[in-house]
Amino acid sequence: MHLSRTARVSFASFAALLIAAIVVAAVSPALFRISDFRELGELRVATRVDALSYREDERGTYAGFEHDLLVALGRRLGVPVRFVPYPDTAHALEAVIKGQAHLAAAGLTPDSHLPLAWTAGVREIDFVLVGRSNRRAALRERDLAGRVVMVRQGTKLAELMETLRQRIPGLEVVHPAPHTDDQDLLMQVAGGRIDLLATDQVNYALAKRLAPKLSIVYDLPLKSTVSWALPLQDDGGLSGEVSGFLTESFGNGLLASTADQYFGHIRRLDRYDFAVFLKRIQNRLPRYIPYFREAEKQTGIDWRFLAAVSYQESHWDPEATSYTGVRGIMMLTVDTANRLGVEDRLDPKQSILGGARYLAMLHSRLPDEVLYPDRLWMTTAAYNIGPGGLNNARALAQTLGKNNAVWMDIKSVLPLLAQPQYASQFKTGAVRGGEALIMAENVRNFYDILRHNYPAERPLLVETSEKQNPALGFHFGAQAASGIRPPAPSP
Repeated sequence: MHLSRTARVSFASFAALLIAAIVVAAVSPALFRISDFRELGELRVATRVDALSYREDERGTYAGFEHDLLVALGRRLGVPVRFVPYPDTAHALEAVIKGQAHLAAAGLTPDSHLPLAWTAGVREIDFVLVGRSNRRAALRERDLAGRVVMVRQGTKLAELMETLRQRIPGLEVVHPAPHTDDQDLLMQVAGGRIDLLATDQVNYALAKRLAPKLSIVYDLPLKSTVSWALPLQDDGGLSGEVSGFLTESFGNGLLASTADQYFGHIRRLDRYDFAVFLKRIQNRLPRYIPYFREAEKQTGIDWRFLAAVSYQESHWDPEATSYTGVRGIMMLTVDTANRLGVEDRLDPKQSILGGARYLAMLHSRLPDEVLYPDRLWMTTAAYNIGPGGLNNARALAQTLGKNNAVWMDIKSVLPLLAQPQYASQFKTGAVRGGEALIMAENVRNFYDILRHNYPAERPLLVETSEKQNPALGFHFGAQAASGIRPPAPSP
């Protein structure tokens, strides 16, 4: 994709005019400024639709790393959070400067040129240029000559690319239209419609699961943080409240657990793993989808989650056999198969239904304080090491002062179950907890991809509580859907 010099100038002129308008707004009396969050009775957040920060999921609810943190902030403040989407980051920042929003949160990097106050970073980011893997890697700066780089305007990253353009002959810098998400742009890179995209490593890692041809071709000399923007003055004490909230979130594990929920698993598999999985979605999965759907009807478990577990176990091979004697498409043991009424473990229909019933049983045994999505990953780990092995992990987590209702803390202790000094504490002895961890994290990736390839046909938000029918799989209550977890107990 190439733009003329005139087009580049028009983009630059637009950005300059927008910044000028923002500065003028900052020093001119605003026609309308909202009250502080206490008087207004809500925290108004300027944002933009973004796969990482703020998006609508298939349950019809909004989610995202920053979304979930801000919902928790609203609870601390005692007010609901109202998210107001803007077409791009520049307009979101302008809303704060003009007094139309209390803060902006949209994957923003601090910019000292703007009349705004910036919070501490909520996550660190490394910037990269992403292209297709079949292109020659641009290992040095001069290799960028003659290339076309797309970057969202009005960002620190855009400033860096403009600096590089001025010193690298033939480098062209272009900008996408507003409302365009980096994930959409990365898919265009994979399809050959965009040469190179300037983005961050998390966006790249998220996209390469769906497009293994993507590759980092150049590490940009820029690191920053995602931060929130607040007014310089007269914020009604909000800046102090936000600062206190972020400090607490670092200390009690909320920030880390929220980051793990969205980003903790996306780098575990490599390009080859994803390429093979995507190929087998096409040539193996279709013949078994009717069995997975039937198992969903009988157990209430999302068929795509069942398929993700099955792929991790057998790569959808109905005759798979392990050295430990587990067999079939769901890799059931003889004892488990007998308990679940599975007469032939190599019959994929029987195996899938048996595996679904076993997952439903494991899921229902978890205590109520284990919320979605942590409940899914603990269920998955228990599928590998049994409910006793998972109970050992939860007991060890509590002994070590961790929160045994949070997956991030459970996965940190799973590998310890095989170490003699910890295994000796349990009657079962050593447990291969590291294998359970790998399984659960891989299933997280496969489940994400299957949800993308097979969108839900109906809303998944269920109003009934799990206590009413615990065997019916994975219901998402309001508290669980928020993605907010209780703080870890004090050691």
